[in-house]
Amino acid sequence: MIDIVLSERDFDYEIQALVTGFFPAEHNRVVILEKQDENSLKALAQTDADAALFVGAFFGQDKITVWLLNGGKYCERSVTVSGEQDFHKHVDKTTHPYRTDYKNKLKKLLFTILCEMEEETLQEGMLRSIPVWGTMTGVRPTKIPMNRLLQNEPLDTVRRSMKEEYCCSPEKAELCLDIAAREAALLQKAEYDKGYSLYVGIPFCPSTCLYCSFPSYPMEQFGSLIPDYLEALKREIRFCGELQKGKKLTSVYIGGGTPTTLSAEQLEELLICLYENFPVQDAYEITVEAGRPDSITREKLMALRRFGVERISVNPQTMQDKTLQSIGRQHTVAQTKQVFALARECGFDNINMDLIIGLPGETPEDFADTLAQMKALDPDSVTIHSLVVKRASRLRRLLDEGAVPEEERARRMEQMMQMGLAFARKNGYQPYYMYRQKNTAGYAGSSGQENIGFAREGKECLYNILIMEEMQSIAALGAGASTKCYDRKRHIVSRVENVKSVTDYISRIDEMLKRKQEHGMGD
Repeated sequence: MIDIVLSERDFDYEIQALVTGFFPAEHNRVVILEKQDENSLKALAQTDADAALFVGAFFGQDKITVWLLNGGKYCERSVTVSGEQDFHKHVDKTTHPYRTDYKNKLKKLLFTILCEMEEETLQEGMLRSIPVWGTMTGVRPTKIPMNRLLQNEPLDTVRRSMKEEYCCSPEKAELCLDIAAREAALLQKAEYDKGYSLYVGIPFCPSTCLYCSFPSYPMEQFGSLIPDYLEALKREIRFCGELQKGKKLTSVYIGGGTPTTLSAEQLEELLICLYENFPVQDAYEITVEAGRPDSITREKLMALRRFGVERISVNPQTMQDKTLQSIGRQHTVAQTKQVFALARECGFDNINMDLIIGLPGETPEDFADTLAQMKALDPDSVTIHSLVVKRASRLRRLLDEGAVPEEERARRMEQMMQMGLAFARKNGYQPYYMYRQKNTAGYAGSSGQENIGFAREGKECLYNILIMEEMQSIAALGAGASTKCYDRKRHIVSRVENVKSVTDYISRIDEMLKRKQEHGMGD
């Protein structure tokens, strides 16, 4: 157990995440002792006998102090802050401009002291891992450098900040900057700041994959609900189309679930409704996540083509039949290849394929074979995901039954990610968006934590950048959809959630519409 004792509630999440980055296999708990002075907190630090490691932090008006009690060895570090600018003096601390600077100094101080600690003093069995992302604990590491680049800050200045202020490893800093620079250029080209984007969710699938954490309803049990779901969805489309009338539409993304579980006629019905209520014809792009090969037919592909869809995803996740069976996907590698060829035959010249590293039983050799088969297909973009494992899930049990130690699994994932990066470079794909996972199958210190989208020039998906970087409002429709309302003046995002249950969405659609209107989605 690691005890984290803080003098205030501020930054407790960030500090806990940073400690977890160093000790991913250890449980930790946060205790807030408000209105305690620094000396009393230090005294507690030196007498805590329950914790294998004790981390403390005191947030002062002109000084931050962090201390560590490890195996009976006590040490502390401090840094001065500006008393005049200190955000503690302000009523609305969450939006004060000095908050970010204060937080960064605190996290760097903690990062430094955890790096300097002597590992031989750790309790037996405790393992420390230096986080390759430094103090960047969020899921969107590119957001910080991209914002600075959009404000015309020199690239070298941003690079120096990534390494010195955020303690990023050189490799991660360069990857982050490479993606951020490409994102900034694409956003400026599309005039993202003048419009909004649209997400439409179809939460049905041929079957539920073992790793899936999205709203997903197997067709066998829930297929009969599709007509009623479409009627409710069309109501939301018409309602939100009125709220957004007169505004510029940047991109459209139809995801799920698996949108191609709908029949060709149902897809047409949906697209007609979208075109009638939104200026889809003027959008920069329209993407349909066709997804599962076992749900794609020529009729469905041609229906998408008739309505101007140019970018689709055909997502195998792996090109290993044994893995497909173990994770509950009801298609074969051969079907994936057939569907990909069919999509090319139907005229699609922008096809994405998703892969997942860290799937149960897969080795780096399996992934090398998957990449070789991918090369032969030659998709226009490839997204590599790191496996997310929820505690107490069926997938977690399957991984545990595989008897592969956590450290070995982390090593494999890191190797696979490096293989994916090399594959992309060699085959003309550039990384253009990225986000980190909170709960991967690998250790937090490994590099197998990222989801990275690679694309050939001109084949990027702008929506993927916009949903990650949160710099534009996104109207999200359908069960489980989360609308993001971006306040350009305050640079903050508020969310309007739809219920996840399909049956609840159908029966409570009026409530969903009311939520959007009350939260000012049309403002």
